[in-house]
Amino acid sequence: MNCIIVEDEYPSREELKYFINKYSQIIISKEFDNAIDALKFLESNTIDIIFLDINMPGLDGMSFAKIIKKFEDTIKIVFTTAYPEHAIDAFEIEAFDYILKPFSEERIISTLKKLEKSCDESKKCCNKIALKRDEKILLIDIKDIFFCEAMERDTLVYTKKNEYIINMGISDFLEYLNDNNFIRTHRSYIININKVKEIIPWSNNTYNIKFEGIEQEAPVSRSYIKEFKNKLNIK
Repeated sequence: MNCIIVEDEYPSREELKYFINKYSQIIISKEFDNAIDALKFLESNTIDIIFLDINMPGLDGMSFAKIIKKFEDTIKIVFTTAYPEHAIDAFEIEAFDYILKPFSEERIISTLKKLEKSCDESKKCCNKIALKRDEKILLIDIKDIFFCEAMERDTLVYTKKNEYIINMGISDFLEYLNDNNFIRTHRSYIININKVKEIIPWSNNTYNIKFEGIEQEAPVSRSYIKEFKNKLNIK
């Protein structure tokens, strides 16, 4: 899932970025100090969430949100403002949340968790996942994933033609996929069993996995061999 921040105050933008990066897997696609530039960005980019200030020069946040809701009502809008009097207007346009400044860390964490849960459920329903490649956010069919590889705190995701990255540890990513076709074969690898072409015995009772249509391979380590054999009914 990805977001933009639309906030004219630099300290508030930096604080939001800190909380989002520390307490969530949400990808910050772009930040803006005005709503006009954000509106132009949305004409050619897809996002899930907008963190939106209300009092801004030019196009104010409430007017911006009303424009967005007319052509894309699936975007979740989280208002971030020092003014409580706009709350009724915010929820009349079905804003996801309304957070008052100065920000409470506990309040921000609560909102981020609700956002992740909501976005996870919606993406699982449509069987797509948001992945990053070359600074772009793309929606990929889960069934097109061949295997995944841990890369420090992130996960590399391999499809037939490309490699993508998601800012999520591999254990969390397996849980996020919530698909019985994906299994752990190594502490650093997840495979899609529907994409397996060949299982090659290796040393010390381990295996190498070859996939249909790609050159990359994935290992099966001794720690995961029993689960792997059971899943594929290997005797």
